[in-house]
Amino acid sequence: MERPGRIMVVSADIGAGHDRAADELAERLRARGFEVDRFNLLHLLPGPLHRAVRAAYRGLLHRLPGGYHLLFRLTRRSPAPVRALRALLRPLRRAMRRRIPPDTRAVVTTYPFANQLLGPLRRGGRLRVPVITYVTDLVVHPTWLAPGVDVYCTVRHAELRPSAGVDVTLVEPLVSRAFGACDGGGRRRARHRFGLPAEGVLALVVAGSWGVGQVAATVAEVEATGARPVVVCGRNRALRRRLSEAGRHVLGWVDDMPALMRAVDVVVENAGGLTCQEALAAGVPVVTYRPLPGHGRANAAILARSGLTRWAGSPDQLGPVLAAVVGAAPSTPAPDTRSLADPAGLVADAARAAEPAGPDTPGRRSLLEPVGDAVAVVAALLQAGGGLR
Repeated sequence: MERPGRIMVVSADIGAGHDRAADELAERLRARGFEVDRFNLLHLLPGPLHRAVRAAYRGLLHRLPGGYHLLFRLTRRSPAPVRALRALLRPLRRAMRRRIPPDTRAVVTTYPFANQLLGPLRRGGRLRVPVITYVTDLVVHPTWLAPGVDVYCTVRHAELRPSAGVDVTLVEPLVSRAFGACDGGGRRRARHRFGLPAEGVLALVVAGSWGVGQVAATVAEVEATGARPVVVCGRNRALRRRLSEAGRHVLGWVDDMPALMRAVDVVVENAGGLTCQEALAAGVPVVTYRPLPGHGRANAAILARSGLTRWAGSPDQLGPVLAAVVGAAPSTPAPDTRSLADPAGLVADAARAAEPAGPDTPGRRSLLEPVGDAVAVVAALLQAGGGLR
């Protein structure tokens, strides 16, 4: 059977949230018969610069959270920083266009900086196929918005400040369908698999693939409520070693998060990103505690206002909030997404209706292009809107 075409999905390995959404979308599109190319935007940079960008962003979250929060707020208030970011990334447009195969029929992004490259290419006529964005956060930061992007896919309750010419479609979260509520037998098997106690209240403490935030304090304060924390440290080996010294249930990177969520009674998180969406899809109550600055606090506020999660604002509030959500867990349904579009279906329809991208238009190499990589490092230090989970 002839395949319906090729789709390119552009993400970035800044945390894991952008990549996990891209992976889920790619899997759904392949199931519909499409060829799918996955591209890491940061691969436009030489290896050392790629690593420097990731280290700078991670260091900002770890060591200067107040500075990160300030950047987030400043870049939300004025369009000038986003225009500056777009200009700084301009030298990388040609390299981005060369990475798009001629038979591509749509490009999808799950990382905001990609929009600042692909949107102008689309608007300027150098990219003929639709550019569609799946926004990984509930707060649609201005760095997601770029002229030329055809459609922005956001989940229910996402907040976008009014902006002319922005086409927004509500979609179901790009969460694996392996997440789902299960019966008590499933919970017992999951606890046994991960070596967890068969009885008692277990609170899954998550802090993204980098293990950022006030994780140690959160774990201690969850313990003080009487719940037993199960900590996922992602790829932060130092954090895992430090927390394991007290004999707690501490895990590193977990490949089967659906099974782990079946084992616990509540999820305690600090970013409101993809892990939070996964927990809600699994029907597990979610408490936001000590949220990350910037996108973490913004997401937490939206989630709390919508009633999807509870936000415990202090150690004194944590115990009562945990008790309330755990007590209500059996009657807490997963959010109903049946009325929302599947992002893969939206992308598939756009791709089927589009002509192939064709080859890049030949032209003179910009004199600025050799310095584009270095400029992009500076740009990457600007706030991109999170997506760590």
